[in-house]
Amino acid sequence: MTATSPAAELEGPALYDPRERTENFPVAMRLLPPAVRRQLRQIYVVARHIDDLGDEAPGDRGRLLAEFRKDLDTLFDGGTPRDPCLRQFIPTPRAGDLQREALQRLVDANLQDQQVHEYATFEDLLGYCRLSADPIGRMVLAAFGQSTTERQELSDRICSALQVLEHCQDVVEDFHQGRLYLPQVDLSHAGCPSADILNPRQAGALRAVVLVQVRRARHLMQTGQPLIGELHGWARIAVAGYLAGGMATADALEHARGDVTRSTPRPRRVDLLRHVLVLLMTRRGSA
Repeated sequence: MTATSPAAELEGPALYDPRERTENFPVAMRLLPPAVRRQLRQIYVVARHIDDLGDEAPGDRGRLLAEFRKDLDTLFDGGTPRDPCLRQFIPTPRAGDLQREALQRLVDANLQDQQVHEYATFEDLLGYCRLSADPIGRMVLAAFGQSTTERQELSDRICSALQVLEHCQDVVEDFHQGRLYLPQVDLSHAGCPSADILNPRQAGALRAVVLVQVRRARHLMQTGQPLIGELHGWARIAVAGYLAGGMATADALEHARGDVTRSTPRPRRVDLLRHVLVLLMTRRGSA
């Protein structure tokens, strides 16, 4: 099996991937305790590694992902995995089954990417997000020991929204990789053929489709926001940071009027901090 992503390395006792600095949200806030930061970072690093196997690895990516799945079974069955990245992963006590399932779903998402290159409807896209994004939120809740069925459902809405927003930002990059995560029905309604989305004559139609996805993502975040009031301690702060990053990203996309072809709209730090403060000041049940 191939080595881990070249970006992944050890930072003292904790895994670190410099790409976390480019994310829309703070992966592991500096104010969090070191042990908490390690748990969050190891989730991030392994998730990014799985994506690398599906997006960047040379050779048969399907085979590499299948081998990684076997390594997951080895890890959670108490053995030593071959993959160097997984050897650094420490399963959370009492959450092993949830983590195994979540990581397997991330592998499934990348296997799906090898076969499915576009999605007909927004519901179809959300089905993909259930594999590619929602499992990460569930692992975060488990890492804090605050996972319940209700909280998982709220987390899923937030994570799906974050994934949708990222797809909006990455339209050009994904298109050049032969993938398109904007619903085909929306493109058709706007009169924008999927093969022609980067044609300057389709710029207005593409912007309109992007803004539709941003509105949908905002709705998902709004319906998932009660999760912040359900959490306590460091979990509340960390998850508020993730949600705030999504809100700030939506702000950026709307400020750019949905234009994702000339440059990638990125969240402003001031907007992220503003949203964090508002979320943390919101009392339970008032979202």
